[in-house]
Amino acid sequence: MWSGCPSGDRTPRRARRTPSARSSWAASGDSVAELSEVATHPGTFARAWAKAVSGTSYLPMTQAQLETLLHRLTGQLAGALLTEPFDLRAGHRVGAELVAAHIASAEGLGRTVEVIQLRLVRDLGLVAEDVEDRMARLLAAVATGYARALRDRTLDEQESIRRAAMRARTQAERALRASEARFRHQATHDPLTGLPNRTLFTERLTAALNEPGRGAERVGVCFLDLDRFKVVNDTLGHQVGDQLLVTVAERLCKAMGEHLLARLGGDEFVILVERSGGTDDMVEVAETALAAVRAPALVDGHELQISASIGIVERQVAGANPSDLMRAADSTLHWAKAAGGARWALYDAERNQRELARYALSAAIPAALERGEFYLDYQPLTSLRDGSLVGVEALVRWRHPELGVLRPDSFIGLAEETGLIVQLGGWVLAEACREAEAWSAGGAAAPFVSVNLAVRQVHRPGLVQEVRALLRQTGLPPERLQLEITESTMMSTAEEPVRALRVLADLGVRIAIDDFGTGYSNLAYLRDLPVTELKVAGEFVAGLRSPSVGRTDERILASLVSLAHALDLTVTAEGVETAGQAERLRAIGCDAAQGWHFGRPAPADRILARIR
Repeated sequence: MWSGCPSGDRTPRRARRTPSARSSWAASGDSVAELSEVATHPGTFARAWAKAVSGTSYLPMTQAQLETLLHRLTGQLAGALLTEPFDLRAGHRVGAELVAAHIASAEGLGRTVEVIQLRLVRDLGLVAEDVEDRMARLLAAVATGYARALRDRTLDEQESIRRAAMRARTQAERALRASEARFRHQATHDPLTGLPNRTLFTERLTAALNEPGRGAERVGVCFLDLDRFKVVNDTLGHQVGDQLLVTVAERLCKAMGEHLLARLGGDEFVILVERSGGTDDMVEVAETALAAVRAPALVDGHELQISASIGIVERQVAGANPSDLMRAADSTLHWAKAAGGARWALYDAERNQRELARYALSAAIPAALERGEFYLDYQPLTSLRDGSLVGVEALVRWRHPELGVLRPDSFIGLAEETGLIVQLGGWVLAEACREAEAWSAGGAAAPFVSVNLAVRQVHRPGLVQEVRALLRQTGLPPERLQLEITESTMMSTAEEPVRALRVLADLGVRIAIDDFGTGYSNLAYLRDLPVTELKVAGEFVAGLRSPSVGRTDERILASLVSLAHALDLTVTAEGVETAGQAERLRAIGCDAAQGWHFGRPAPADRILARIR
């Protein structure tokens, strides 16, 4: 088909250009540079195209860069319309480049098709009868290239996502395995020192005890604890304390060689000797460990001198179990600590049984108080002038359901160690006041009752209120109550307890120092204390049994009596068992005495009968 041309000009039907563009597009391979020479039409179209697609997608380029890109694609589109034969590949490339430039939304494609269809021919001045046909096919090619590129990009992105997911899964699995492994340097090892922890140590000890064929062999444990480690933490800080623990762990590791060393927590370490050759082997291990710890340690600029205590347990594998071994080692460690530290102690089954019995006895005290198993006996305090009963000392007894009657020396120490002495001492004080008040009905002058106070009782803030309440409830006159406090307690008492004793003395309560002469007496301090009586320790009185001996003790006692009288105090001698002792005490001026010579401890009704 031919287009209408001037007479004599017959050319194949194809797109024609305006005269102004004919020189630039004479060939099908015209470049963008050549296209830009045609007035401003390509730039106008590119700007319109850029305006149309702006905002349809996120574009990682400036507006000028976008216009430059679309100006180049405009040349490719125009060239495609003029190329002979007509080639759709340019349209495919343009569509693909749009996607590559991130103009990749449905709206962006729609506006691209719209602007190309409406403005490309007009803005570039392309004139031909088959332009519309070519334009339709070119737009289809652009859309096809666009769709293919978008599909390929989507597939690439999906592949990237798949690979990223695989990498993430692989990394997650690797991290999980690493985490599980770390949970296992943490479940069985100490994070500070890197040593095996209690869990791993128990596993190794259990395995050593359960290994077949080892029943006749022996195993040993050394339980090590640093001495006064808390002082390091309290004075220098936990950071220095932690560094010290690391240093100790390193030293012990080098010293212990093949033996398993573990940190149980805090400053506690334990050494397992799986095949012990006997006690001597264990002692050698313990002394090696003590020597390793003993060397001065330079930690964070501080030179620290440290020591350790060790409890040693060694026994035959047959019949042994981990919990018993560790419990025995722990008890033995406490023995070493109690002996002053910086040493080892060897497990002693008999001593352990005594310790267990003591613990059981102390644990039974609260229930025994509730069941009324405690009672009081009273020992007379007799005047050496006329033999009259001036007072009695309350002595607590325990009627134990299994062990029979227990004397104070069997359980008072335990009660003081555990703090139960406050509860027990409170009961003794209340019971003594209650029973002593009934002696007033005897007709004669009733004696005072003397009650021992433990250190914890003296330091209780509510001591004055407690005594006042008891005197009020029982009706016992204050002057008939005497509180006995040991010399060491009185001499080391802080100001507040002394003030409380002064208040009680002002009420009329008698205050006595018990076991006088056994401590470090501060005579000047004694002058200022609210004391009414000194009770001389029985150790001095014991020397007076025979006239041929005890002259030194007699002179000491005479000096004490003279001193006490100078301070306006009365003196009672304890432990008087013979008439000779009583006579010699009377001769040096001692005021009163107590002991078996004047009467053994007896129940309250016996005291009442004696008064009558």
